[in-house]
Amino acid sequence: MSTENDDAELQASMEKIIQKRHYEYFDTWINNFVLNLENIWKESSAKMLEPDLEKDSHFLNHSAIVIGRGPSLKKQKHLELLANSNYRGIVVVCDGILIEALKSGVTPDKFPNFYVVTIDYAPTFKKFYDDELVDKFGKKIKGIFTTITDPEVVERARNAGIKIHWIHPLFDYNEGKKSFNYITSKIVRVKKQEMGLPAIQTGGNVGTTAWFISWMILKCKTVALIGINHAWDESDGWEKIITHNNDLAIKMEQTDPVFKKLFEKSHNPEFNCDFILDPMFRLYSMCLKEFIIRSPDWVNTINATEGGSIFGERVTCKNFKQFLTDEEQNC
Repeated sequence: MSTENDDAELQASMEKIIQKRHYEYFDTWINNFVLNLENIWKESSAKMLEPDLEKDSHFLNHSAIVIGRGPSLKKQKHLELLANSNYRGIVVVCDGILIEALKSGVTPDKFPNFYVVTIDYAPTFKKFYDDELVDKFGKKIKGIFTTITDPEVVERARNAGIKIHWIHPLFDYNEGKKSFNYITSKIVRVKKQEMGLPAIQTGGNVGTTAWFISWMILKCKTVALIGINHAWDESDGWEKIITHNNDLAIKMEQTDPVFKKLFEKSHNPEFNCDFILDPMFRLYSMCLKEFIIRSPDWVNTINATEGGSIFGERVTCKNFKQFLTDEEQNC
């Protein structure tokens, strides 16, 4: 059984590994930021999405559903449940599940407060917007993009009619005036003096970023998570699991004790199910749970995935169908 010291040591080690790996792409971040800059200056800051709570007091009771693409989404048929519901709140979709959500009937026609989030720097993320359904609904979708998103990805979304809103991804602000975050924020403010851009902790993934956006920018008191497992389901094949940003694991035998430690099997007592953590998901899970604990008292986080690794202090675990029923009754 691991101790608190072991867990802290493991988290610190993983954070260093992830940070080192991310900095391998530092030149790409700079390149993307520079190519995006003219549009960042011209287009909207995500601060424009913040409701005026004095004029729009009804927002105080709004909830948000954050949709990721974790294994529970299909297993529990959550997109279908949402599409057939009378939910009136905000829908925040992670880019990787956007097309599937639209195909399932989770559209801005059904849910007018509809957002999509992209944080990644890779050009391959263009495929998440490259679909006729995105073109059909684009004008009704609000997009939130980091300043380091690949310009081709943003352009594809822009061409679909998605309204672009920009954020800073926070990752090295602790470095002070020499940090990428400080320098890029000063550059943005050259032409956005009063507004600037919100700076969001990403936790290394779009799901955690979407959770932050839901309460920090959209001011939702309740944020429900579906498809945000930050873990693998037992039914997921090992071939799929070990290729999730785990280059080291591919070279290891599954009988190796180190392999078993890296891919630990754990139990979610709230939903009475087992899950598997790989090194990346372990870090994502630790970060999100820590952020949840530190979030303002008025933020209520609900794990409605019916599985996964997000449970514990200040997390309410609830069946998604029950969450939707409760929300409809509160309208």
